[in-house]
Amino acid sequence: MKKLKIFPLILAICLIFAFGAPAAFALEEPNIGAQAAVLVDTSTDSIIYSRAMDEQRAPASLTKIMTALLALEAVEKGEASLDEMIVAQDNCREGLDEDSSTAGIVPGMSLSLNELLYCTLLSSANEACNIIAARIDGSVEAFVEHMNQRAAELGCTNTNFVNTNGLPAENHYSSAYDLYLITKEAIKHPLFLEICDTKSYTSALPEINNGKPMENSNALINPNSPYNMNNYVYEHAHGVKTGYTRAAGYCLISTAQKDGINLVAVVLGCDGWLNAQIEEYKNFEDSIALYNWAFDNFEYQTVINASQPLGKTNPIENAAGKGVAILKPEKNIELLLPKELTPEDIEVVPSLNSETLEAPIAAGTVLGKAKVFIDGKEYGTINLVASEDVELSGGLVFMQKLKAFFSQTWLIVLLSIVIIVGGGFLALYLHYRHLRNEHIKKRRLMEQRRAEEERRKWEEENGVTDPDISYEDDLYSGMNFSDINKDDIGSSSEYEEELMKEYEEEQDFRSYGSDGTDSLSDFDWDDIVK
Repeated sequence: MKKLKIFPLILAICLIFAFGAPAAFALEEPNIGAQAAVLVDTSTDSIIYSRAMDEQRAPASLTKIMTALLALEAVEKGEASLDEMIVAQDNCREGLDEDSSTAGIVPGMSLSLNELLYCTLLSSANEACNIIAARIDGSVEAFVEHMNQRAAELGCTNTNFVNTNGLPAENHYSSAYDLYLITKEAIKHPLFLEICDTKSYTSALPEINNGKPMENSNALINPNSPYNMNNYVYEHAHGVKTGYTRAAGYCLISTAQKDGINLVAVVLGCDGWLNAQIEEYKNFEDSIALYNWAFDNFEYQTVINASQPLGKTNPIENAAGKGVAILKPEKNIELLLPKELTPEDIEVVPSLNSETLEAPIAAGTVLGKAKVFIDGKEYGTINLVASEDVELSGGLVFMQKLKAFFSQTWLIVLLSIVIIVGGGFLALYLHYRHLRNEHIKKRRLMEQRRAEEERRKWEEENGVTDPDISYEDDLYSGMNFSDINKDDIGSSSEYEEELMKEYEEEQDFRSYGSDGTDSLSDFDWDDIVK
C-alpha cells in the first residue's frame, strides 16, 4: 500500500491529531514473569500488551484447543454428531508416558463425541485427542495435517503441529499470538465455552477417570483445581485451558470481562512447582496481573469519528463537478486505550489503495485506510471511504450511454439486417440503372440509323446525289426567290434536324402502348441484358 500523497487530507488530520508526537503518557507495564505473553481486546482485536508474542515455543496441552475446534467444526458441518458413539482405536494411547494426563480410556471402549470433548478440555486426556482425530479424519496423521491447514487459514505464522495433544515432540510449536488466534475462533462455539467454564464433570461411564469427577485445572475459575492452594479464583475470568510440560513451562489461556471490556490473555513459559520448585503457579498470577492492569488503566475511547471527514483526494479523472472525493472513516474507531491518553499521543497514518482514481465512484467505496499508532505501536485500522458519489462527466456519460445502446444484441442484429437488405436493394437499383442506360443508348443508335435511311431516301427522291451539294441549292433551284428569304426556309442541315425530330416523335408514339409499357418489338432484350 502506498502512502496517501494528498495535502488536504494530511492537513485535516493534523488538525485533529499531532503526528509523530512523542508519547506524553508513561503507563507502567504489568509485572509478570512469563517468557511470552499477549493480552488482546477481543472487541477491537487490538493488542493491549505483548511480550515475545511471536516467539515459537512448545504449547503443551494448549494444543488441545485446536483439536476441540476441529471436532466442533465437523459437528457444525454435519460431518459428525455429539451423540454418536465412537470406539477407541487400538493405537489411541500410542506415545503416552505413564505420567501423561489421561481419562483412563482404553482401546475398544465406546464414548460419545461430547464425552470425549469433556475429557479433552477438562481432564486434558491425551488419548481422547487421538480418538477424536481418528473419527474426524480417519487417522491421527491426517488429522494433524488438518490442524496445520486450519492454523494457516486462521493466520498463524509461527505454528506447526506434529501431534493432537501437545506431548513433547520435535518441531511441535506455536506462539502466544497464534494461540490467541486459535482460541478466538474456538470461543465462537458455545459448547466450547460451556465446557471450558465447567468447574467439575462426572462421566456416566464408571471407567472414565476411575469414576471420579474431572476437575477443571484452571484455578482462575475452579476453587477445587489441584493448582489452587493459593486461591487464584478471579471473579471476572472464564476458561480456557491450562498446559504444562518441562519444555513449555506452565501455560494458561483465559478470558475475562469487566465493565464492557472483553480480554483474552495468553501466558507461556511460567514458573511453578515442577520446573522451579516454588509453591506459586505464575501462570495464574501473571494472568491476574494482566487483567487488573488493563481494567485499572484502560477505557474505550473514540479515536476516529465516522461523521467527521478526514480530507479529500486529488482531482479524479473524468469526474464531474468538483472532481474530488471527500474521505471519511467507514465507522467509528473505539479503542481500549490508557485513560490518561491525550489526542497529542495519537498518530493517524492514512494511505490510499491507489494513487490515481477514476470516476464514477459510489458513496461508501473503500479508497484507503487509516492506521492508529500510539508510541509506535499499532492499535487499529479503519477503512477510508468516499462520503458521496463522484459522478462521471456529462460528455462521458452520454458516450457511455450511446455505447451501451449500440451494444445491445437486438440492435446489432437489426442494423445488420438493414445493412444487408439496403445493400442488396442498392445493388439491384444500380444494376437496373445500368440496364436502362444501355437500353436508351441502343434505342438512340437505332433511331439515328433510321433517320439516316430516311435522309437517303429523300435525297434519292429529290435527285440529290452529290453529298457536297447543299440541300438549299437543290430545293431552291428553278424557283423565284425575289420574295423569299432563304434564311427563313433554312438549310438542308436544319431540315434534317426537323426530320429527325418528327421521326423521334413518331417512334416515341409507336413504342409505348396506352398502358405505358414499352412495346419496341424490334429490340433484342437478351442483348440488352448482356
